[in-house]
Amino acid sequence: MPTFAYTARDMSGKIVTGSIEAANEREVAAILSEKSLFPSKVAASSSSGTRSLFGGRKSVSGQIMATFYGQLASLLRSGVPMMRSLTVLGDQATNPVLGEIVKEIRGRVEDGEPIGNAMARYPGVFSDMAVNMVRAGTEGGFLEDALERVSTFTELQEDLKGRTISALAYPVFLFSVGSLVISGLLVFFVPKFDVMFERLRQKGEMPAYTEALLSFSTILQSYGWLLLLIAAIVAVVLKVQLSSDKGKQVLDKIKLRIPVLGDILMNLAVARFCRVLGTLLGNGVPILRSLEISRSAAANRLLSQSIADATDNIRGGESLAQPLRTSGYFPPSVVEMISVGEESNSLEKVLPEIADSLEKRTFRRLDLFVRLLEPMMLLVMAFLVLAVVLALLVPVLKSSTSL
Repeated sequence: MPTFAYTARDMSGKIVTGSIEAANEREVAAILSEKSLFPSKVAASSSSGTRSLFGGRKSVSGQIMATFYGQLASLLRSGVPMMRSLTVLGDQATNPVLGEIVKEIRGRVEDGEPIGNAMARYPGVFSDMAVNMVRAGTEGGFLEDALERVSTFTELQEDLKGRTISALAYPVFLFSVGSLVISGLLVFFVPKFDVMFERLRQKGEMPAYTEALLSFSTILQSYGWLLLLIAAIVAVVLKVQLSSDKGKQVLDKIKLRIPVLGDILMNLAVARFCRVLGTLLGNGVPILRSLEISRSAAANRLLSQSIADATDNIRGGESLAQPLRTSGYFPPSVVEMISVGEESNSLEKVLPEIADSLEKRTFRRLDLFVRLLEPMMLLVMAFLVLAVVLALLVPVLKSSTSL
């Protein structure tokens, strides 16, 4: 149940503030009236509705949201009234967070609030794109079509995310296992040879590389906990720094400068921007508002800045394509297609086609990159293990020949 913050006056005229849990604002007013309080302001608390037990913002997976949008569209298209549709979806929701929020939205809609405004109160669950498309659909009388498009778009985004994660899962697994194997060798296996090589060390015949390996192994064995603590502190500091606006911008720059992977990430961001913008424009959302929403969907601050410049251009009556071309982040073929779409007044149709084409090309590159990355990581791990083995084997051979 959501929490509402209120400001009210008691019988003596004294101002009283506080918070109260209720299904909607009308119920808050009724509860305050029973306490002989006369509310002057009632508003949903920012911590209500979408916070977890530990204070973190609740969220719902994209796949569940895609199903919700599709089911709501189907119910409305079948002639089921909005209130009945929300009741059904709230009762049968498999996700308790979504079920609770849908019931809260139903209460707000019952009080006369537009469904788009009610959804906007839960930004952790309903994206800006979904909210604005629902608003446009409500105002234009095509809510069912808008919900279906949101459902289709959300499914495509989840598919894109899943394919990216699955492509990178195996390389990450190889790196993690390889790091554990090498760390285990250095901490538990290598130190056992230190005593065996004492005679070579006294004769001054100990290879420098082996001596360095044994010293590094001793440091890990003695101060490994300290190194882990330092690494954890550095990770926390970096996380805090990168959570700032400046830190996020620096991180975005670093991502784009990674060989091969930087281009892949940028192309995926451009495709995401084109799909969001095309979907919004196709549902009647004004272009300036659509650009503001699609900026955040790009999830890259450098790209977002170039989109902001394009927005300023459109406010001045100029084209969208030119600032995108000068930014250097959009492929020339994409800019040309956007320019053609503007000239033919079919931008809402061209943009989804751009996104489809760009995603296909980018995923082919991503698949090739992953295929090359896997053997490269295997070779690197094999080389490191071989280096450790040789560093221990060479002194053993020297000891055997000197006997």
